[in-house]
Amino acid sequence: MYYVGIDIGSTASKVVVLGEKEEAFVLPTGWNSKETAGLIKKRLQGAAISLAEGKAKVVATGYGRVAVDYADAIITEITCHGRGGFELAGADCAIIDVGGQDTKFIVIENGVVGDFVMNDKCSAGTGKFLEVMANRLGITFEELFALAEGGEVLPISSLCTVFAESEIINHIGNGKKREDIAAGIVDSVAGKVSQLVRSAQLPEKVILTGGLSDNEYFVQCLGAKLEHKVQGTEKGRYAGALGAALLAKEKKRLGI
Repeated sequence: MYYVGIDIGSTASKVVVLGEKEEAFVLPTGWNSKETAGLIKKRLQGAAISLAEGKAKVVATGYGRVAVDYADAIITEITCHGRGGFELAGADCAIIDVGGQDTKFIVIENGVVGDFVMNDKCSAGTGKFLEVMANRLGITFEELFALAEGGEVLPISSLCTVFAESEIINHIGNGKKREDIAAGIVDSVAGKVSQLVRSAQLPEKVILTGGLSDNEYFVQCLGAKLEHKVQGTEKGRYAGALGAALLAKEKKRLGI
């Protein structure tokens, strides 16, 4: 039996397979979640992972979860990210997930979600903001962080992505160093994320999931903003898909 978790996010889709064979991969979501779900199915079949009834249980989550028409169950992002984060942490914890277009803060108590806050109204504290600003500087996502590490933070005060981009254009026009602008961009995102969780009572263990989970520079920036140790996770971008796969396995007895 295979237990398949599919997390179709706004920018990237993650898949985790547990059971007879273990697999994990990422695909760009693209403009059409339905097409992405089809590509995922073809890739699984190409890896000899059968989705036929009695051979697999599939749980879908994320922004485009309803597009996975072959899923046995659709479960919310918070539940799946909470389960996957708990598995990665190995204990009760707080999970900070910086996604493409939203940021989630989830508190795990006694192995289940005890509380959560989600920012899905503004992209200023998300991966999308970083992508837009990297494009404005004419560099890749990875180059943005490499530059930022060697720069001095140039404050970016705007709370809106559109206005922040205008602010950066002004910095470029005024001849500011690109590495200082890059440092300011990363610092701005870390600041926005910290504002989301600042009022919460943080437990001892705080982990970062999402696309930035293995970025040591961002982990350090976020920890400094929170004045609390934050642990990066090597497989953190798979937290939602991992949680979905684990729930598929654990809910087998419930008939999914």
